[in-house]
Amino acid sequence: MTEHAGKPFLYVVVCAAGIAAGVSKLITAAQERDWEVGVIATPVAMNGFFDVAAVEAQTGRRTRSAWRSPADPRPFPPPDAVVVAPATFNTVNKWAAGIADTLALGTLCEAAGLGVPVAVLPCVADALAAHPAYQDSLTRLRGMGVRIGAPYSGTPLADGTRPEFPWESALDLVER
Repeated sequence: MTEHAGKPFLYVVVCAAGIAAGVSKLITAAQERDWEVGVIATPVAMNGFFDVAAVEAQTGRRTRSAWRSPADPRPFPPPDAVVVAPATFNTVNKWAAGIADTLALGTLCEAAGLGVPVAVLPCVADALAAHPAYQDSLTRLRGMGVRIGAPYSGTPLADGTRPEFPWESALDLVER
């Protein structure tokens, strides 16, 4: 495990799902477990799905979404682990297919080759989760060694509230 200021470095990849507004819970939990954290977001997630300024204040680092130029220094050290939370239908399918058309997807596609633990917490509506391509994508990701958390559809409970998103379970998956 590489060390950065005495702590392992966690990449948190955030996708455009409504639940992404709570990503600070994952960052807090990671920091409490002694991780340094850097956030990489899909371009759509940067457009109001979470509070970018608050996340940057919390991590002490800029949130990344765009590729850097070759002349620019790497803004994050290499990861000791990668967590994708929340992971959308689109991201899961593109990642499994090897499509790297955003920094977030490129990072995920590269992670398998780095040999670091990768965990994903899917946030996919039941109707989309039933799509055969999605099921095939989960199978392919598992075959790549990706640790997949319990499905979360965001469907409201009988009382109208939504179940809590299992942010900390991503850390349990990469730390096992």
